[in-house]
Amino acid sequence: MRFITASISSRHKRARNEDYSGSCSNGDMGCWVVADGLGGHFGGDIASSLAVESILSAFQADRECSPATLFKYMELAHHAILARQVAEPELSDMRTTVVLLVADTFGAIWGHAGDSRLYHFRQGRIISQTKDHSVPQALVNAGDLKAEEIRFHEDRHRLLRALGQDGDFRPTILQERHPIKDGDAFLLCTDGFWEFVLEAEMEDTLAKGANPQGWLDLMEQKLLSRTNRDAGKEYDNYTTMAIFVQQSPP
Repeated sequence: MRFITASISSRHKRARNEDYSGSCSNGDMGCWVVADGLGGHFGGDIASSLAVESILSAFQADRECSPATLFKYMELAHHAILARQVAEPELSDMRTTVVLLVADTFGAIWGHAGDSRLYHFRQGRIISQTKDHSVPQALVNAGDLKAEEIRFHEDRHRLLRALGQDGDFRPTILQERHPIKDGDAFLLCTDGFWEFVLEAEMEDTLAKGANPQGWLDLMEQKLLSRTNRDAGKEYDNYTTMAIFVQQSPP
């Protein structure tokens, strides 16, 4: 397999961009990461960049597609943020979400903390997606809220897990390698993106996008068509990364 990647990141209508993303792909194996520094905490941009760069560095040092290795990548990022909090007390409240994908010719494994999401597409349809670590998602899990109501819930921004957060470090990590096929696609994105692009629209634009960048451009148009209606409102940063899986030529 080979992987074709594209990404978009924008501060949108905020003073600075606290999202961060990055990838490292070498031949038939790659690592892709998207993080969203928590906007209410000073240093969110530092936390998100620390998370992504720590994970990519760990991947480059130990390339493996396994649940234990993904946990190690995320744990290293978590401790890097905690160490920076201690070294610079003014950053003691910084946190970040993270979503991480590692894939090779045999399959893919992903993990996340917070409400940055991963979607896996096959034959143009979503076959799997992460579940947010948030109060609204907990209500969905309990049967007290419908999944489609998460976007508009009053507590949508209340997160239950994040890197740099005190207490137990409990990311959610896929516990076995998920098979991938020629034609599959992955989408990693922060909540500033998926809030304004519905899942049905992700599928619809995927059918029209000739490549990952074309797909992202079509979805960004959807997002901006909604947020530009209210010029005076402040909207969150948005970041997204698309990966197309293709059979390697012989």
